[in-house]
Amino acid sequence: MTADHPFPTSGRSADDLLSEIATLRSGDLDWRGGRAFSLVYDVDDPELESLLDAVGVMFLHENALNPFRYETLLKMETEVVAAAVDLFGAGCGTMSSGGTESIFLAVYTAREWARSRGITEPELLCAETAHPAFAKACHYLGVSMVRTPHGADGRAQPELMAEACSPRTAILVASTPCYPFGVIDDVTAIAAIARDRGVLCHVDACLGGWLLPWWERLGCAVPPWGFAVEGVTSMSADIHKYGYTFKGASTILYRDAELRQHQIFMYDDWPGGLYASSTAAGTRPGAPIAGAWAAIHHLGADGYLRLARRVLDATTRFRAGISSIDGLEITADPDMSLFEFGPSPDSGIDIGGVGDVMDRHGWNLDRQQGGLHLMVSPGHDRVVDKFCDDLASAVASHGASIGAAQTYGGVV
Repeated sequence: MTADHPFPTSGRSADDLLSEIATLRSGDLDWRGGRAFSLVYDVDDPELESLLDAVGVMFLHENALNPFRYETLLKMETEVVAAAVDLFGAGCGTMSSGGTESIFLAVYTAREWARSRGITEPELLCAETAHPAFAKACHYLGVSMVRTPHGADGRAQPELMAEACSPRTAILVASTPCYPFGVIDDVTAIAAIARDRGVLCHVDACLGGWLLPWWERLGCAVPPWGFAVEGVTSMSADIHKYGYTFKGASTILYRDAELRQHQIFMYDDWPGGLYASSTAAGTRPGAPIAGAWAAIHHLGADGYLRLARRVLDATTRFRAGISSIDGLEITADPDMSLFEFGPSPDSGIDIGGVGDVMDRHGWNLDRQQGGLHLMVSPGHDRVVDKFCDDLASAVASHGASIGAAQTYGGVV
């Protein structure tokens, strides 16, 4: 960040600022038009969106640092966590600001748990498809990260993870699903390794957690993935993904309260009195808590099932349409509503060039090392046919790639 914009010497009117913001936003991602496939989940429900707008404004200034000062937020957060505990069959849990914080808390808990057992330099063991938030958490927390290659199907290879275990191993990670390929790791096998060695097993369901229960009710074949699997000790699941609330709301769940105790920080050697926190944040905005509560209670199980059906329908149609285009193939056999597609061998297709053409058509596809990436929301069922038509045209008419970056996040 440069100093091209010095601190303003005088204030500006609200109308002036709102006018500038409107101009600036004209080039931002249009997620309501069904042309974005990450970052925001288009639920295509004007009533829910209006409700979340109203609730967000209502709790915009509240601070959940001390929940006993805001009993409404305390009630809401308690009920959100209770809903997650019931949905996933967990023992207890807390809310966090997003998947990265939930993963951070899982790694922190594992580190403290390991230290309580005399492991002073703990290791986290995962496949290379695990979310980068695990690498980030390990970096910040001084935990060693051991990664194993994924298999040809995109999944973790439990046998390699078993070989990589050491006396320092504190926690094994399984993804449900992993982001790059949308496949669910063999949680049963990975959790069994952890159980047999007396260590922890975390299921990263940040993506799948709030969709897979409904996916199962629709009759989809979903491999065992949650607390029903013996040996799973913790799970992360984001409400601001397929829970359909606005950003930052996630959950971190534990099988038992004893393990969760390692997550809590308490400090009383301070003139200001006792400071206690169950998450990494101190000050916490009230709006995401209220938004999550409102979304869950507005939709209910029947609403989530209805939206899951739309996601399933759109995903099925996307996969069929992409697979029908000569020279394209889906990289792995996804277990859920996100996947990568790229050129089939010897097709001669420059997938980066295809992405460039799709960019010009107004589609916003993520670019990965092996191809282009889709993550499907309910609102995408309106645009499947147009997308597939444009994709077929892009495959037929693309040129050489301009070299757009393969990027998931960014730095300012």
